[in-house]
Amino acid sequence: MDLTFTPEEEGFRREVVAFLRDKLPARLSRKVKSGLRLTREDMTEWHAILNERGWLANHWPQEHGGPGWGAVQKFIFENECALAGAPRIVPFGVNMLGPVLIKYGNEAQKQYWLPRILDGSDWWCQGYSEPGAGSDLAAVKTTAVRDGDHYVVNGQKTWTTLGHHANMIFCLVRTDKDARKQSGISFLLVDMNTPGVEVRPIITLDGEHEVNEVFFTDVRVPVQNLVGEENKGWTYAKYLLTYERTNIAGVGFSVAGFERLKRIARSVKRNGKPLIEDPLFAARMARVAIDLENMKTTNLRVIAAVAGGGVPGAESSMLKIRGTEIRQEIFSLTRRAMGPYAQPYVEEALSQEDYAGEPVGPAEAASAASAYFNNRKLSIFGGSNEIQKNIIAKMILGL
Repeated sequence: MDLTFTPEEEGFRREVVAFLRDKLPARLSRKVKSGLRLTREDMTEWHAILNERGWLANHWPQEHGGPGWGAVQKFIFENECALAGAPRIVPFGVNMLGPVLIKYGNEAQKQYWLPRILDGSDWWCQGYSEPGAGSDLAAVKTTAVRDGDHYVVNGQKTWTTLGHHANMIFCLVRTDKDARKQSGISFLLVDMNTPGVEVRPIITLDGEHEVNEVFFTDVRVPVQNLVGEENKGWTYAKYLLTYERTNIAGVGFSVAGFERLKRIARSVKRNGKPLIEDPLFAARMARVAIDLENMKTTNLRVIAAVAGGGVPGAESSMLKIRGTEIRQEIFSLTRRAMGPYAQPYVEEALSQEDYAGEPVGPAEAASAASAYFNNRKLSIFGGSNEIQKNIIAKMILGL
């Protein structure tokens, strides 16, 4: 069942489609649709295009540079971007830090940092997870000790996505060792060019340099880079995570991935017939289609609640669980649909634009295998799905 839009909403959808047709570079669209790797320049190019139109921070209030859209407009925009093959916006500044600063930052922080997020002056990454503090995020051990007008930071963060591109990192740091875990944490903004910050790459199974370790050795951070109150960072961290988990659901990207799966299933033959006509494979695709339509509705409800001044709570955990499960199933079915084509892993095919657009060729095969293995992480990061079930049980069932 497709969602039905009002005439005004349909007019907006057509406006978005026209914008994507005119402004989305075909080169970027081909790379995204073929699963090729995007460079830093690719990501910043699309960031700048959206910012010029005023559509980059589509969930920010208008007074801070947002477009003032409602829930359905946000849904339409993200869905059409995904279908058109637009790159995903790097979320750490726009989708995560921005809302925290808008709600909890002081006026000086809003005036300084928010415009720099929009114009791309700062590339942000996230300093949450540590060795021994992943799903149990409150166990962070990185310390920040007050020394006059600075905090001195020591410790380590890990799984820092795109940290090698970033010049800024927002961190959870322990400012009170004697308080209970959640009560002694602060939220700090750190310039990664500060002496004592070291970034080391972590190469994943598919050969990708996507994540990193970040080490802090006597790093001096100005006190004015503290967001909110000292030792109240856990409140801000949870607020940020609700946005992260909602975005991880990736409804639009699931829709685009499912369209790609259908295209591949129509072109690949099994027993002389298109794979999409195979009863068992078609049944698994039908289940994905049903789950995806249900998730669209839930996503709209959550966006509407936020637009009305609310904060996504257990609903964001629901979206995170179902969204990641659906995306993983799409990746699994895509790899299965490629069959033997997905076995010879051509790593260099993920970086060469010449491969883009081939129906079932090296890029499709390499990206199918790469996406399947890489995205096993979806149900782990942002708080594992097991943790999300605990949150739901506590917030809704009172367990």
